[in-house]
Amino acid sequence: MYTVKEVAEKMDVSEHTIRFWAKCGFFPFVKRNENNIRLFSDSDLEWVKIVKCLRSVGTENKSIKRYIDLCIIGDSTIQERYEIIRATKDKALSQMKELQTQLDILDYKENFYQNLIKNNLKDTWNPMNNTKPEEKAV
Repeated sequence: MYTVKEVAEKMDVSEHTIRFWAKCGFFPFVKRNENNIRLFSDSDLEWVKIVKCLRSVGTENKSIKRYIDLCIIGDSTIQERYEIIRATKDKALSQMKELQTQLDILDYKENFYQNLIKNNLKDTWNPMNNTKPEEKAV
């Protein structure tokens, strides 16, 4: 059994986040000990894993709760759960594409600056280098 602190460390999320998710009902089978401290089982960690995945893509809490509720209902909800996962995957792929575009821009700029440094060149793309001294911001 794992405490909130241990789960947070294992899953690389804050303790506050784990507690918040628990209050949202994302971990329906978490037990509490005699001191009212949440104790997570290995099975509960699987719930944490999927919640973290869904949240990291930006899935709304309401949708996550729906997914969890569907899991609890059972196999009759497999199609709906599949659709939630598929939509989440599509969203993640779109985010990856956008991140790749941003990474490409950063790669270009990194190479640009490396060239300036290596060849001791002036940055002609910097608007501050193309204005007259009296036009420069103070």
